[in-house]
Amino acid sequence: MLQMELKVNRNLIFAEHQQIETARLWLRPVSIMDAKDMFEYANDEETTRFVFVRHQTLEETRISIANYFMNEPLGKYAIEVKETGKMVGTIDLRIEDVAAVAELGYVLNKNYWGNGYIAEAAEALLDLGFTKLDLVRIFAYHDVENPNSGRVMEKLGMKQEGMIPDARRWKEKVISVILRGITKSEWAAAHQ
Repeated sequence: MLQMELKVNRNLIFAEHQQIETARLWLRPVSIMDAKDMFEYANDEETTRFVFVRHQTLEETRISIANYFMNEPLGKYAIEVKETGKMVGTIDLRIEDVAAVAELGYVLNKNYWGNGYIAEAAEALLDLGFTKLDLVRIFAYHDVENPNSGRVMEKLGMKQEGMIPDARRWKEKVISVILRGITKSEWAAAHQ
């Protein structure tokens, strides 16, 4: 029964934090209205190279939004630039309730790389995860051929915890991934 109570509690916390404001961004639920902005990067091979299979049509993006983001929206956010109102990517926190840990995932339109948007959005989710959701650890993976994502994780204080050789087949190639993570105590020490 305790496990169910924790899940309900975490879902309630996510429900109460569906919109998160940072200095330059709004993190908010993804909607069908975001399809054109999402397709702009979901159709781009460079942006999607390490994340998902490139979308071929706007309809495919609309279906992805409905099936992934809107079907179970809690913990999944559009990244919107306040100044322009443009949706430039997504970020999510996927919780493993029993272990009180979560995986962080993100994608950002390549036209907005280098602005610190992912680090800013991720910092807001780390704060939510450790201060409200009572997680003990947040982790993320990145392809060994994607060191830029690793640098974002390092900025967040995520330490390399291991390398998984031949972790999976991706786009007709076997890839290795690097696991990075940060604990609640490490995060708290860095934010005193």
